[in-house]
Amino acid sequence: MELRTALATLAATDHLLVATDFDGVMAALVEHADQARPLPEAAAALRSLAAVPRTSTALISGRALDSLRRAASPEPETLLVGSHGAETWTGPNAAPLQLTPEQAELLARARTAVTSVAQDAPGCWVEDKPAGVVLHTRSAPDDVASAAVDAARARLGELDGVQVTDGKRVLEVSVVHTSKGEGIRALRELTGATAVFFAGDDVTDERGFEALESEDVGIKIGPGDTAAPFRVDSPAEFAAVLEHLLELRRAAVEN
Repeated sequence: MELRTALATLAATDHLLVATDFDGVMAALVEHADQARPLPEAAAALRSLAAVPRTSTALISGRALDSLRRAASPEPETLLVGSHGAETWTGPNAAPLQLTPEQAELLARARTAVTSVAQDAPGCWVEDKPAGVVLHTRSAPDDVASAAVDAARARLGELDGVQVTDGKRVLEVSVVHTSKGEGIRALRELTGATAVFFAGDDVTDERGFEALESEDVGIKIGPGDTAAPFRVDSPAEFAAVLEHLLELRRAAVEN
């Protein structure tokens, strides 16, 4: 009931920004990231929200933008923040990410360090991103995964300037220092939103929850400590929340 009350208040704001993570929120978590697809109900609700007047939608993900587009198939109106805030797409004229020569060199060294660890850790693999590299351990036994993360951290500790972040069975490395919180603040300013709805499931989403203000609503999906004031258990339950928000927003705008 507290969540329903908060959503009703949120839906009445002048300009609403609806922003969500993708994996574990719009889509169920899967072993191989390229197999993830949004739940039909969640995708339909977000698509419909994008068409409501004075409402902006956004996906804020750790995925690189190309990967996010392939998995989510977002509407053209949906703004995109990828690589935990390092990449953004705000329209056809949005400038692509450009690394400095120093950042490009640092990224190459980080990629070499992480790849060398993954080669000796069965079940672990490496994902390249425009501004970073990711060590995936979901397919590895727990002891192998833990040892690989420790080894990668040790090697990355020798590199000055990399940002290392833990996620769900991943170790994220970036040469661009940013966060989902900065992404939310940038989207709030860009859209002129008077209130923000944000949902996430991972440790990296906590920076997003911390960026929310008193008139905003944050929802954590699944277990774990969180700064979000509300929680649901699964992406399926979140899809129902998104559908309810759509109903409330349509009613508020029409009135």
